[in-house]
Amino acid sequence: MGEMFCFQCQQTAHNTGCEGKAGVCGKKSDTANFQDELTGALIGLARAVKSAKPTKAADELVLKGLFTTITNVNFNNETINTLLAQVNAEKEKIAADAENYDVQQIWDADEDIRSLKSLILFGMRGMAAYAYHAFALGFTSQKVTTFFYDGLYAVGEDYGMDELLPLVLKTGEANYKCMELLDKANTESYGTPVPTEVPLTIEKGPFIVVSGHDLHDLKLLLEQTKDKGINIYTHSEMLPAHGYPELKKYPHLKGNFGTAWQSQQSEFHNIPAPILFTTNCLMPVRQSYADRVFTTSVVSYPELVHIGEDKDFTPVIEKALECGGYEEDHPMTGINGGTTVTTGFAHGTVLSVAGKVIDLVKQGKIKHFFLIGGCDGAAPGRSYYTEFAKKTPIDTVILTLACGKYRLNDLKLGEIEGIPRIMDMGQCNDAYSAIKVALALADAFGCGVNELPLSLILSWYEQKAVAILLSLLYLGIKNIYLGPTLPAFISPNVLQVLVEKYNITPISTPEEDLKKILG
Repeated sequence: MGEMFCFQCQQTAHNTGCEGKAGVCGKKSDTANFQDELTGALIGLARAVKSAKPTKAADELVLKGLFTTITNVNFNNETINTLLAQVNAEKEKIAADAENYDVQQIWDADEDIRSLKSLILFGMRGMAAYAYHAFALGFTSQKVTTFFYDGLYAVGEDYGMDELLPLVLKTGEANYKCMELLDKANTESYGTPVPTEVPLTIEKGPFIVVSGHDLHDLKLLLEQTKDKGINIYTHSEMLPAHGYPELKKYPHLKGNFGTAWQSQQSEFHNIPAPILFTTNCLMPVRQSYADRVFTTSVVSYPELVHIGEDKDFTPVIEKALECGGYEEDHPMTGINGGTTVTTGFAHGTVLSVAGKVIDLVKQGKIKHFFLIGGCDGAAPGRSYYTEFAKKTPIDTVILTLACGKYRLNDLKLGEIEGIPRIMDMGQCNDAYSAIKVALALADAFGCGVNELPLSLILSWYEQKAVAILLSLLYLGIKNIYLGPTLPAFISPNVLQVLVEKYNITPISTPEEDLKKILG
């Protein structure tokens, strides 16, 4: 199959692209090439839909197919090829003459075309994850679904910059609608999140660690482990689950295990419990815990037990009882040594105290808001986000979300008249919450979002962060600080457009950036 090419994540080799036998994420070249083939088949499916009507099966396959190609989701050739066969079969049913696309054409294209098509494709991959979580809860949007077909079709066409540039913003618009849909799905299913302090100590006895983003899978596991003497702990992006009333009511949802996804290989080493992955970020699994990792949904890894669509978690439950957990309570800490973290500050909560926040701004007691968050990764430069948070003045408030929050969410930075200085708004898709709060503040002060005393300091790692960035640009939000490096797939010309139009700025040092922002 030849060597791979992949540059969709922040940690891509030399910040230019992973080539050769394997990617930095651990994905092998044949797997990367099968994922490209799957993408080409999805473009073929979009071409089929252009000439006929989409089916419900096609709608679901587009979500699954795009989601499967996100970084750290699927390392398993077998499941990728099964999905590829399903996509091809559905395409034949809809319009047999629709041809699949060779994705290599994107990687070989003129750098500006490659850059714009990558922004659209990677943005859609991120959006597909959000759409899939909403779909799991029975929520869909015709506008979002239609955009997947339109976007995929466009990526396979011989379009120039004039046609592709507006599509980049349309991807952001579609993702904004998709995050709104998922917010509705989550709150209607589980209630409006409330601020909740979450312990980082693992109590003695059998337990299961649940990683990823899918609240539906967590709910099903909580139901199936009721009264079985097994405690459930969230990991990484599952932490915000503790804020939802309908999930909080399970007494065996106890706390959070460990820190962000990139520490899993050391934190899961010899853990006396099983780990269930519901979405990314799964890293290559080490021998010391490989017999205890389970996958479900589109997550897949060779030789691991996969929980199918029946969602019968019996093998995970049996493994938890067999492992037995820790013999004594096992204290863990955040990366700054904290023993608890707080979550649940979604837009419902923050806007319920908006009046007080606005008064504190008017009185000069809150001078500035920072949104510090995004996807985390293992690169050393990411300590920037911890340092930045520590250096923010005491009359400023930090909103945080996504796994980037693990850089700072155990810091104790105090309060401003009862308003916490750090507010965890949730998962990466809860960027929707942050946007809602920003729009409400702008409305209250009778100004545009860009005139607010609000700065966005974002970290990115994978394609969901790309989708969110595109949503922010669609909303016209400017002056975003982005790091730890700029995307390898953004060409100098495309970057120039983004800098001129939106003043996107690469991060420098916390001191320099704070000085620039606060003057």
